[in-house]
Amino acid sequence: MVVLQNRTLAPIALICFAATILGAWREGWRPSRPPALLWPALMLLGWAAISAIWAPEAGRGLDTVLRLGFSLALALLAADALRDAPLSPIVPRAAALGLALGISAALFDDASGNALRAAVRGISEPPATLAFGLKNAASVIAFLLPVAVFAPAVPKWGRIGLAAGGSLVVLLLPGDSAKFAVLAGLACGLVASVRLGMTRRSLAAGVALIILGLPWLLGAALPRDVAALPSSAAHRLLIWDFAAERIAERPILGWGMDGSRAIPGGTDKPDPLMLQNFGLTSEAARSWFQHAQLLPLHPHNLALQVWLELGLVGAVLMALLLAMMAWHLPNAAGCGVFAAALVIAMLSYGAWQYWWVAGLMLGAVTVSGARSSYRAQASSG
Repeated sequence: MVVLQNRTLAPIALICFAATILGAWREGWRPSRPPALLWPALMLLGWAAISAIWAPEAGRGLDTVLRLGFSLALALLAADALRDAPLSPIVPRAAALGLALGISAALFDDASGNALRAAVRGISEPPATLAFGLKNAASVIAFLLPVAVFAPAVPKWGRIGLAAGGSLVVLLLPGDSAKFAVLAGLACGLVASVRLGMTRRSLAAGVALIILGLPWLLGAALPRDVAALPSSAAHRLLIWDFAAERIAERPILGWGMDGSRAIPGGTDKPDPLMLQNFGLTSEAARSWFQHAQLLPLHPHNLALQVWLELGLVGAVLMALLLAMMAWHLPNAAGCGVFAAALVIAMLSYGAWQYWWVAGLMLGAVTVSGARSSYRAQASSG
């Protein structure tokens, strides 16, 4: 379904969560004590709701908070309902089947000139831009692949085939962030299958440092001559540079929840001096960037968007939430999913993009619901 239209991931995830909760309730399940992760998540949502007061579009910010809160509630209840359910071998096998179908569909669509995605849209002649939609499918494949690859409930050759086939297809599809993510996810899962404790601690420390420090490291880390990069990559660096400047203007409270799309100056085009500072002086570069905005909708980076919209307060809460998640990852699959999703979140998509967040929650609930079937165990490492 995500190959056909990525926005379907949100309703699919919510329907799955609701069905799981209802089914478990009929079997006698009742909610247990809330997990420790709930409290930093609630504090983050609460601060986001407060920040909507001074956001450029307060209504949008509050709507986003309500959507996220509703999705989070369903996801936490679904994970709790699966905690003691005797379904652990079924979940990774179903994930493997779904991934195999999705990988095959994505490969067919790419090889056929997007005939599959054109057919569901009623388009006889697929436009060139239709191919870029496969970027979203590649991202979902990349961060869900570890769910099946590191599950002993899936036959060995099936796991090897999924790892090889999924990686190859993601590398063939559009979207650079998914390419980095699929390799990072499989590598992290492989290390975690041997040293789970070390991997969890490394992920927890790493994500905290990235969230808290990235805006202040960009000034020193960003290259100042990006002429050799593809135009889209160079544009991403200009976006990050602009976002870092706006963060410095309101570092404590931020600009308000979901306010990135309305940040002053965000719709402006890079001026000649900025292009010159980044070495983008060729005629081709000037032509490409005359249509580019300094901040199109969001910074395409989780850490920068959190700092930009929620300031230091939001960044501390997000760092705490993600570090706690990493610290409590139950198995190698969870580590792989976390690493792959983190790579994508730092290079692509908005932090609150609804289909993307719903997909992350689906991955988290799947890993949690099948934790006893994975090779790595929480006590190892």
